[in-house]
Amino acid sequence: MNKVKQDNATKDSNEELNEKKVGNQGVRDTAPKSDKRKNIFADYDCDNLELTMPALLKAGVHFGHQKARRNPKMNQYIYTTRNNINIIDLAKTVDLTKEAIEFLMSVKKSNKKILFVGTKKQTHKLIVDIAEYTDNPFVVERWLGGTLTNFRNIRARARYMTRLKSQIEKGDLKKYTKLEQMKKIEEAEKLERRMGGIEDMKDLPGAVFVTDVEADKIAVREANSIGIPVVAFVDTNVNPEIVTYPIPANDDAVSSLTLMLAHICKALK
Repeated sequence: MNKVKQDNATKDSNEELNEKKVGNQGVRDTAPKSDKRKNIFADYDCDNLELTMPALLKAGVHFGHQKARRNPKMNQYIYTTRNNINIIDLAKTVDLTKEAIEFLMSVKKSNKKILFVGTKKQTHKLIVDIAEYTDNPFVVERWLGGTLTNFRNIRARARYMTRLKSQIEKGDLKKYTKLEQMKKIEEAEKLERRMGGIEDMKDLPGAVFVTDVEADKIAVREANSIGIPVVAFVDTNVNPEIVTYPIPANDDAVSSLTLMLAHICKALK
């Protein structure tokens, strides 16, 4: 295990999201939709996917952070340290992934939604794809404070965004001056970037799935404050105790994230 942890910045993460003109008004749809490109998980061979230690090892799921960044509360999930890199115990990853999947399946059976959250660049496409493929809401831009704890107001803003987009698509802004039209278009673009993934989330989710506890700690905090269970990948630098269903895994490498999310997708499709 002489390999170091894979770099957060990957070629895929540097690709900008496609932009699409809506109607004649020029509103950019910044949240990529499944009809604009191939969905990663639609073509994934989930039927033959097996949750095994060799498969996780090959994807680099076991690579943690440097020893100096270890959170002591993650000690129970660390197998060893080699070349100053914490190595995650994949036996525990397998067991805890199964527990998390069982819970997520119960949420699906209860007809509640799972809110997928991943604001790091390398997770954007993965989160959008798994959310769309499993028909769930998502957040890939900056987390809006109060998304869960002030859901009534967030829901009102989402409804306003829907009405505004409809007006633009129907050409109903012609009654305004060009300056007013431009301001409304810019407002719609901003709302779409921030709220496009939760536009259809009419009720609080039954669970929140987070790919990086540190990057999206506000989302975890809000979910905990109102009793919504949190499922999350926990790398060696985070506190797993704030997560209801922790999954010890490399939360930076795209290969690790893709494989682990594919297992989640297999259970929820």
